[in-house]
Amino acid sequence: MAKNIIVSNRLPIQLTKLDNSFEFIATSGGLATGMNSVHKGQESLWIGWPGIDNDDIDKKTWAPLKKSLKREGYFPVSLNHNEIEDFYYGLSNKSLWPLFHYFIEFSVFDEKQWKSYQKVNQKFADSVLSNIEEGDTVWIHDYQLLLCPKMIKDIRPDVTIGFFLHIPFPSFEIFRIFPWRELLLEGILGADLIGFHTYDYERHFLSSVKRILRKEVSFNRVNLETREVVVNTFPMGIDYNKFNNAAQSHLDMGADEKSDLKKQLELHKKGADQGKLILSIDRLDYTKGVVNRIKAFELFLTKYPEYLEKVRLVMLTVPSRSSVSDYQRLKKETDEIVGRVNGKFATINWTPIWYYYRAMAFDDLIDLYMTSDIAMITPVRDGMNLVAKEFVATRVKGDGVLILSEMAGASKELYESVLVNPFDLNQMADALLTAIQMPTEEQQKRNLSMQKRLSRYSVEHWANEFMKALKTKHLSLEESSVIKINERNQNTIVEKFKSAKKRMIFLDYDGTLVGYHPKPELAIPDEFLIELLKKLINYPQTELAIVSGRDQDFLEKYFGDLSVTLVAEHGYFIKHKKQNWMSKETQQKNWKEDIIPLLETFTDRTPGTFIEEKKNSLVWHYRKTDPELAAERVVELKTVLSSLISDELHLLDGDKVIEVVSGRYNKGTAVSEILSDKAADFILCFGDDITDEFMFNDLPSHSVNVKVGKKNTQANYCIDKPHDVISLLNALTH
Repeated sequence: MAKNIIVSNRLPIQLTKLDNSFEFIATSGGLATGMNSVHKGQESLWIGWPGIDNDDIDKKTWAPLKKSLKREGYFPVSLNHNEIEDFYYGLSNKSLWPLFHYFIEFSVFDEKQWKSYQKVNQKFADSVLSNIEEGDTVWIHDYQLLLCPKMIKDIRPDVTIGFFLHIPFPSFEIFRIFPWRELLLEGILGADLIGFHTYDYERHFLSSVKRILRKEVSFNRVNLETREVVVNTFPMGIDYNKFNNAAQSHLDMGADEKSDLKKQLELHKKGADQGKLILSIDRLDYTKGVVNRIKAFELFLTKYPEYLEKVRLVMLTVPSRSSVSDYQRLKKETDEIVGRVNGKFATINWTPIWYYYRAMAFDDLIDLYMTSDIAMITPVRDGMNLVAKEFVATRVKGDGVLILSEMAGASKELYESVLVNPFDLNQMADALLTAIQMPTEEQQKRNLSMQKRLSRYSVEHWANEFMKALKTKHLSLEESSVIKINERNQNTIVEKFKSAKKRMIFLDYDGTLVGYHPKPELAIPDEFLIELLKKLINYPQTELAIVSGRDQDFLEKYFGDLSVTLVAEHGYFIKHKKQNWMSKETQQKNWKEDIIPLLETFTDRTPGTFIEEKKNSLVWHYRKTDPELAAERVVELKTVLSSLISDELHLLDGDKVIEVVSGRYNKGTAVSEILSDKAADFILCFGDDITDEFMFNDLPSHSVNVKVGKKNTQANYCIDKPHDVISLLNALTH
């Protein structure tokens, strides 16, 4: 039975060493909760690090522990002390985490840590590969495992892989700083479906793919040589019912059931006329904007002194990465500013900031959410921020105001909150005033709207939606009308070739027999290809035609000595076997004089582009320019050209080229002409570009048409890359 394989840096359990044994403790994070619907109730396996240094476990103990974990659906990846330091605390959290959150100054790029990151990602990939079976689906999570999808796909291209990034993906200008940026992008693109919390992150990722890897992107799809990757937005939710039900339960508690914390919070509200509790809750992390939040509260008390002794900021700061120097400095700065604000404004009966530096139990957390009148959640950059959603879920009376940073992913969903720029202290101070003065009816209206949305799109719904999209992606590949060439159907093609009485083979050149090159003149045939073509030509009753967009001179130079038919410039020049070149003359002689100045203007305005002049066409190449700029220029150029060209001129939109050609000829008319005096009962045609579709359309229905690459096509077969074309052609003569 096919199973789901979940892969994350940490397992949803913590392995803890006791005196003479080990204990498994379940964790309660958002990911663990969301994955319950994927991990439970069906056959599944969760792969991850169990949270303990394997140097602390001897080999005899490790084996039974693995067995015990596997019975529960977990497969542990063992990491030693050095790997934890360099992979997790090193590259993951000293390089990727700050860079992806726009804290460039905190990013460290260390070669040793990068090698460890690669090694550990390979460990995770190997763990997946050792457990994978036919039909399994893999879902990989977060920034610690960016290389893992490709490592798996390279070995098991048949496996459907999903990847989700739980933190922001930065803009191209930020991401390009990373020294191993190409490898990261290629790693992520090993997945078939890539998910982000917001459209902004999706857009930034696609921009980097286009501009760094030069891959073709169409809407939310990345076209690779062999397949298509879908990129989409899946905003993560929370376990809404868990928080809402807990809040309702706490609301119904009697006085003797209330916690000490709840009593303390209520005492403040009774002691102050119209007193308001403002909640601040975060991990201690520089991305959370804690210092700016305190400064904004200080500014509020300065601007609006009438609220002195009436409001209190309750700060819960959960320790995080306390051994890391950047976090130690942040802790010191936070302590100092809290002390300064309290020293500046405190009275005998009132302290403006209650500061808790610790984790808090779930029930105490619910009390904090419920008793607070305002939640001030203002990270300077955050992937989602589930705390904001949890606060809204606990407002069972409908009151309460959420002040939320527009830099948090959650702001795209919780737009009824009071949105602020976390760098604008005045705006945040004024937002506090707005929240305090907001009528109850307005609070209830806003919260009701947000609660409906959160209850509908829960964390379980998020997980199920992603898996549904991943399964749909898998089915769409399986149901494609284009047949992927594998060993079995390749053998069938070879048998048909050998049993035929007369054979005809049509071959495109660029992207089919050779890969594309930034400098087209350097994409030349090697000795093996030439010898292979000679073998095919010498095979009984077999004819060969190279049908290309290249000019006569190029084809003559490399293939002129072979007994083959050559087609240049998409059909405008034909050299039948053992004959001279023939041209399809056109009446319009001076058309280039009008077009060249226009192309030159666009070339000047678009760095990296160049013009190629052929006898019967002009080609504008844009493979080497910025993809996003090119997309704009292509639309603009096509619009201008369409108004200039006559009935005798045509536009061909090829692979990173726009070609203006004279006449009404194309590759389809060329192959039809070649076949007119031949009675071939086996026809084999290879092409990779839009211009090759003319061949596929005009050839007889019994032809074997093969598209190189995974793109929309009229061909009945597809193959991955030029190397595979050469392998198939080679198989024909063996």
